[in-house]
Amino acid sequence: MSDEEREEVELDLSSPEVVTKYKLAAETVNKALQLVLSECRPNAKIVDICEKGDSYIRTQTSNMYKNVKKKVEKGIAFPTCLSVNNTVCHFSPLASDETVLEEGDVIKIDMGCHIDGFIAVVAHTHVLQQGKVTGKAADVLAAANTAAEVALRLVRPGKKNKDVTEAIQKVAAAYDCKVVEGVLSHQLKQFVIDGNKVVLSVGNADTRVDDAEFEENEVYAIDIVASTGDGKPKMLDEKQTTVYKRAVDQNYSLKMKASRFIFSEISQKFPIMPFTARALEEKRARFGLVECVNHDLLQPYPVLHEKPGTIVAHIKFTVLLMPNGSDRVTSHPVQELEPTKTIDDPEIKAWLALGTKTKKKGGGKKKKGKKDKVEGAAEEPMDTGTDGGARE
Repeated sequence: MSDEEREEVELDLSSPEVVTKYKLAAETVNKALQLVLSECRPNAKIVDICEKGDSYIRTQTSNMYKNVKKKVEKGIAFPTCLSVNNTVCHFSPLASDETVLEEGDVIKIDMGCHIDGFIAVVAHTHVLQQGKVTGKAADVLAAANTAAEVALRLVRPGKKNKDVTEAIQKVAAAYDCKVVEGVLSHQLKQFVIDGNKVVLSVGNADTRVDDAEFEENEVYAIDIVASTGDGKPKMLDEKQTTVYKRAVDQNYSLKMKASRFIFSEISQKFPIMPFTARALEEKRARFGLVECVNHDLLQPYPVLHEKPGTIVAHIKFTVLLMPNGSDRVTSHPVQELEPTKTIDDPEIKAWLALGTKTKKKGGGKKKKGKKDKVEGAAEEPMDTGTDGGARE
């Protein structure tokens, strides 16, 4: 479907069928996240865990909408990534990678699912240990989770994107942490994982976004990354990059046979959504992807790192701006935390006290909400265990 055709028939949350598909995608990715977490143990290979997450989503979605006249595309919207400790994001290694998890690792899981192009994404941070999380690890997890709770309450019709940017920075500062630069929260649309309406995590001279106001029936992926370091991640090794997305508006006649083969495979298997090179034939991919990236046919998602010793936490959730309020449909319960800091700021406390549902006078649009439930989809935000998860 061309962009022009999609624009003409753009569907949003005013359609009960669209709501159902978003929530079905959310239910699937929430369960995939639970599976991935259950596989995280000392000495487990990261690539094996990533593959199990991807395989679960592929298997579950293959059984959905099978008996319909028009083919419904479905599957992975963002490949499973496991980024550990000071690695910020996008680590989804190739099959040959031997990296394993260790006791005490701070693991950031990032993944997504779509049904008919309606996308639900989630990121969650987990410390690989028994018992309560304490110290700086608890501070940075509390910063990311509390910022997510505040963002949930401020991403509502009538509010501005800059309101959210300022709030999440204030929350991170309260825990003596930094919000990581370069992280954008995007509006989601059918087959569009990086819509034009965005929320910037940190405003600076190099990164600017247009002012925008949230509107009813929109969907957002709210993406928050907090760090005990300076919040300025870097790419250390281009060879670590394995996640890409086809740039559908770019054209180039590839010269190498390996490049043409790989790009043809990508165009058939992953025409729109991000994918991992692990899903391609590895030897050909290693040679062919370079030319594709060099000529802007693919958009890379680089693996970024903070300085060694830094602890990074990542929370991302999908929120539907329904007529009856903000509905967070992807999440996972947070470990018990004992941060060294507490929230004393009255403005942050006021944000956390806000409800996520809107009280409507009279009958209004209430009927539409009745068809919005899909069993298993998360509905209310999780308790952060504090006083009161990209795209990069």
